Amino acid sequence: MRYISTRGQAPALNFEEVLLAGLASDGGLYVPENLPRFTQEEIASWAGLPYHELAFRVMRPFVTGSIPDADFKKILEETYGVFAHASIAPLRQLGGNEWVLELFHGPTLAFKDFALQLLGRLLDYVLAKRKQRVVIIGATSGDTGSAAIEGCKHCENVDIFILHPHQRVSEVQRRQMTTVSGANVHNLAIEGNFDDCQEMVKNSFADQSFLKGTPLVAVNSINWARIMAQIVYYFHAALQLGGPARSVAFSVPTGNFGDIFAGYLARNMGLPINQLIVATNRNDILHRFMSGNQYVKQTLHATLSPSMDIMVSSNFERLLFDLHGRNGAAIAGLMADFKRGGGFSVEQERWTEARKLFDSLAVDDEQTCQTIAAVYQQTGEVLDPHTAIGVHAARECRRSLDIPMVILGTAHPVKFPDAVVKAGVGKALDLPPHLTDLLQREEQCTVLANDLGAMQAYVAQHGNRGKPL
Repeated sequence: MRYISTRGQAPALNFEEVLLAGLASDGGLYVPENLPRFTQEEIASWAGLPYHELAFRVMRPFVTGSIPDADFKKILEETYGVFAHASIAPLRQLGGNEWVLELFHGPTLAFKDFALQLLGRLLDYVLAKRKQRVVIIGATSGDTGSAAIEGCKHCENVDIFILHPHQRVSEVQRRQMTTVSGANVHNLAIEGNFDDCQEMVKNSFADQSFLKGTPLVAVNSINWARIMAQIVYYFHAALQLGGPARSVAFSVPTGNFGDIFAGYLARNMGLPINQLIVATNRNDILHRFMSGNQYVKQTLHATLSPSMDIMVSSNFERLLFDLHGRNGAAIAGLMADFKRGGGFSVEQERWTEARKLFDSLAVDDEQTCQTIAAVYQQTGEVLDPHTAIGVHAARECRRSLDIPMVILGTAHPVKFPDAVVKAGVGKALDLPPHLTDLLQREEQCTVLANDLGAMQAYVAQHGNRGKPL
């Protein structure tokens, strides 16, 4: 399997190279040169497989030539062996033909564990083979950071630096990052918003001279391995609901477009998906594109669903690449226009093509709380605010009541008590056993100014397990 850049100017790489590269050298994102496609018979034969076995069948084509089957199977068994639920991603029925896919049974209680528990193990495997050391710099709006640290804290050949917006993540999210000790783990609170953190990461990839030769690796969803791992649970959900003999629809809370792009890929790989709903909060750049063909930056707002407080959706470029016939030059031009003017539209026929599959809705904090309260009154289930946005969007945008609707349950509600309290649910939420003392653990975090040079200087000083690079 070879991978190409969405901007057309970077060399094609194999899986191992893409894992370590993250962002392409031309500023684009890597995608498979040719997407594998499964027959309906193949997909049907996977019904009832344990999650790690299904993951092997879905992801094997993406790593062919880089990881032998036996090694990849072992990595996947270890990855999903740390999840707390036997089904790994259980489905819970909310209403008539309406289901929540619970993706929060991993170590950090969020869907990011599915990809980042795998990414850490893949890095360990590849770096040991190459006898190489790397630096990870990642930006988080809340959940990616803790999942990346949890996945990579034991990696022998990795130093990890996670940037989060200072005082703009929930307390549980922050403490899940800052209470993890380790000479190779560094938490940096940046005095800015998530987009500022993400821009620092992108600029660091563009010019890595401050690392003095140590390679930089991405853990954000710009890293192809993240997207690859998320494709699996679309197959997992559909197989439990009668797929592939029947179509399934998905509503996906998304800010960076990575999770829903995985669903788009699952459909293109042969899974019958009738509809994908982009469910977002007040920071609605994706909804404005899907509903009106306007991809334009606006002011970023803090909300009760902080993991989606994102104004520039990195992975959207991967969809644009397909919509433009995989024309890298066209995408490079669009991204240059966006950088200069803060926005763009696409040709009408390309936008119309996207709308055949995608619908969207922006859900504000008041509607989010109303949905949390309503679902609790109806079912006794407590939703986190991101999942509640997915439920509200599903109910507003659903095309057919005859097709099962699956809402991705992206996080455990205990991570977002402010939203639950504001919704008036009145139910005390307990941290799971492995996190019961989280609020008493000692924190380790450094607050830095919103300054690229200051951040890079810190990384250079503290890399290599505390020794300057």
